[in-house]
Amino acid sequence: MQESKIITNQYVQIDQTPAGIGERIFARIIDYIIIGTYIYGLMFAINSSLTRAILLGKYGVLSLVILGLPVLFYSLLWETFNSGRSPGKMLLGMRVVMRDGSTPTIGASLMRWVILLIDMWTFLGVIFIALNTNNCRIGDLAAGTVVIKERDYRRIQVSLDEFQHLGHGYSPVFPQAENLSLEQINAIDEVLSRCDAGQPARIAALAVKVREFLKISHDISDSELLATLTRDYQYYAMEEV
Repeated sequence: MQESKIITNQYVQIDQTPAGIGERIFARIIDYIIIGTYIYGLMFAINSSLTRAILLGKYGVLSLVILGLPVLFYSLLWETFNSGRSPGKMLLGMRVVMRDGSTPTIGASLMRWVILLIDMWTFLGVIFIALNTNNCRIGDLAAGTVVIKERDYRRIQVSLDEFQHLGHGYSPVFPQAENLSLEQINAIDEVLSRCDAGQPARIAALAVKVREFLKISHDISDSELLATLTRDYQYYAMEEV
C-alpha cells in the first residue's frame, strides 16, 4: 500500500497509509446500515398512536424535519465532532485527516459532506478513488483531506540529529505543549521565523493568547515561551517514535 509522507515545519515526518477503495466502500455500507436502522426505528415509532398524534398535530412537520436531521447530516456531524471518524470508519480503523496530518477543519468537513451528495449518487467518488494515488474522492480533493488507516495516524519518525537539543537529558518545561496541534505549532514557528519590524508585536500578541489558552503563568519572556513550547512539542513527538 502506498504511503503519503508529510514533513511538517518542525521536520517531523508523518507516514500516512491511504485507506483502500474496498475499505472505504465497506465503511460506507456500515454507515448506511446504521442510518437504515435509525430510519426503520423511526418508522416503527411513528406507527404508535401517541407518536402519530404528535406528528399530525400543530408541530408535525417540524417534528419530522428534526427527526430527519441526523440522517441528512450523519457524515458531517460524525466527522466534525469525532475527529474525522464515522462509526463505519471507526470499525474499520480509518479516519479523515487534512493532508498535513491534522484534524479536519469544520470547513473541510462541510466541503466533504456537500460533495458527498455528488460522489454518492453519481458513483464519481468511486471512480476518483480508483484513479488517484491517495485514494481520494472528489470531496477529499476539494477539501484537501485524505482517508487514512488509523494504525498509521500520528506514527511519527524524527531524525534525532536534527534535534540535538532534545537529547535524553532534555526535560520539557511545559507539559501543556503535548496538547497543541500541528497547526498551532506551525503558527508559532511562523511568527518566530519572520524577522521584520512587526515581529515583536506579533510575538507579544501570540504569547498572550498562548498563555491564556494553555493557562501558563510562568515568568518567562514571550519569545522564549514560544520557542520553549516548540521544543517541548518536538520532545513529546519524539516520545511517540
